[in-house]
Amino acid sequence: DKEIPAKRSKTTGNEVLFNMIVEVPRWTNAKMEIATEEPLNPIKQDIKKGKLRYVANIFPHKGYIWNYGALPQTWEDPNHTDNITGFCGDNDPIDVCEIGSKIRSSGEIVQVKVLGVLALVDEGETDWKIIAISVDDPEAQKIHGNMDLKENSLQGIKEIKANTVPLLKSLKPEYTAASTLGAIQCCSDFAVEIIKSTHEYWKALLHKKADGGAIKCTNVLVSGSPFCCSEEDARSIVQ
Repeated sequence: DKEIPAKRSKTTGNEVLFNMIVEVPRWTNAKMEIATEEPLNPIKQDIKKGKLRYVANIFPHKGYIWNYGALPQTWEDPNHTDNITGFCGDNDPIDVCEIGSKIRSSGEIVQVKVLGVLALVDEGETDWKIIAISVDDPEAQKIHGNMDLKENSLQGIKEIKANTVPLLKSLKPEYTAASTLGAIQCCSDFAVEIIKSTHEYWKALLHKKADGGAIKCTNVLVSGSPFCCSEEDARSIVQ
């Protein structure tokens, strides 16, 4: 699709790689996230009821046990009912839990290999969680899907596999695993299909073919998008 810029994803063998943007680094508590309702979508700490949000510590962990973030150029459409979960999207980019051993920085772009996906329902909305590992992790070449996790010695991998669902529920009690996907799906191909579908919804959003509500779609790269602006305008917004 010539009018859409490349996601910088590539294929190595039979593996598809994507660029993840880190919001919350591993072992940290500040609930940083992409502010979709602000121009150019900066990463900033979320506020709820007038107070800055922090992730609770769940013993023996501190903050998140993974690098948490999202895939740019994806959108979970709140007007589309997911045929897997039976619920509409949560109006955000698709989330990623990156399980490599390196602690990343907020705003860092990390190329990741998709391992699986978890379907959660958050207050009546579909909230997919992509499970991935950075391609520069020493263990990345040994892991090609969720079923490989238990066979490798990646730091904390057994805890992550065992605790993903209960920990997510503890951090956000209103989460429930979708009835048809009560566990992480080990098929990376299935996860990639979920990503592709959310990319299509994003394309519709950027071309005003879908209603994003309060989402700010200002961008400098998407040719033909009614929200496209000049680099000079973008710099002015940032400043």
